Amino acid sequence: MKIFLNTCLVILFCAFLSCKGENSSTENNKENTLDKTKNKLEKKVEKRWDSLNESNVEAFFTEYGKKNKETKVIIKTKFGNIKLLLYNDVPVHRANFIFLTKIKYFNTTEIYRVAKNFVIQGGNSDETYTLKQRRLYGNYRIKPEFKKNRKHKYGALAAARDWEENPEKESNPFEFYMVHNRNGAHHLNGEHTVFGEVIAGFDTMDKISKVKVGVDEWPLEDIRITVEILE
Repeated sequence: MKIFLNTCLVILFCAFLSCKGENSSTENNKENTLDKTKNKLEKKVEKRWDSLNESNVEAFFTEYGKKNKETKVIIKTKFGNIKLLLYNDVPVHRANFIFLTKIKYFNTTEIYRVAKNFVIQGGNSDETYTLKQRRLYGNYRIKPEFKKNRKHKYGALAAARDWEENPEKESNPFEFYMVHNRNGAHHLNGEHTVFGEVIAGFDTMDKISKVKVGVDEWPLEDIRITVEILE
């Protein structure tokens, strides 16, 4: 009887060790699964669905524009909203703005320049995501799409650009400005591509124009923006 009890105890102890080993193995499997899932999510953040690069800008946005025909967007700020109409006769710039809006690039940017009685400029920031997106797409440029009927009138929406080492006047795809001078800024005609205009929210622009800025015209208090598609 004593031998039988000892045998049972040994069997139970072995079963316990086996069960513990299985639990440990299960926990390890769970941890490995979680790690794999996390890695997949991290890779997904880096993964791009598009083929845009600095060599195929015009071709990419020509095709993208055919499938994404929206022409109205809204900029939301703490001072109010600004509604924009994007021009169809400036197809690459329009498609680019719609593309950046849909990937939510602008939603970590801000109004970073307020030049009194001149322009209000946005589309950049020091946020990690913003810088990451710009690097991800190689800081591509867009060829100018100058149109005689698209002038720097009051409320005009235009693309910012580098003035140095840019003889072809290619646009910076990420940064834009809106003319806030009632008389326009016609000295910029033929220098920057005008690709849209403000259709509502001039009062919001007035409020923004009154903020305090530094010597570099950067607002002393951040003016964050989000941009959404209207139609």
